[in-house]
Amino acid sequence: MANVYDTASQMAKDLQESQQFKEMKHAFDMLKLDAVAYALFQQFQDKQMTLQQKQMNGQEVTNDEITDLQTLGEKMQNMQPITDLMVKEQALSQMMDELNRTISQPIVDIYQGK
Repeated sequence: MANVYDTASQMAKDLQESQQFKEMKHAFDMLKLDAVAYALFQQFQDKQMTLQQKQMNGQEVTNDEITDLQTLGEKMQNMQPITDLMVKEQALSQMMDELNRTISQPIVDIYQGK
């Protein structure tokens, strides 16, 4: 019988060899070369993480905090290295969704009486 953890480890290795992963990694590497875009990207990630932590701790996120995050997001839309990364992330995410559906299918089958 196959060990699902070994299979998952192999899948992680295979994922790193996929075109979608390689393209996303390249886009991220290109983003890091643009100091302004990369700083904005990091600022957005930090603010997003802070707000998520607040929510997980049961703290209220203020309208000003949401507006600040939205403003950063709008600035990011105008930076080509960031938009390139987002496109590549979306392609990788789509592949990951398909993999998740495949992996989860046996569970779905149980509930559907198959």
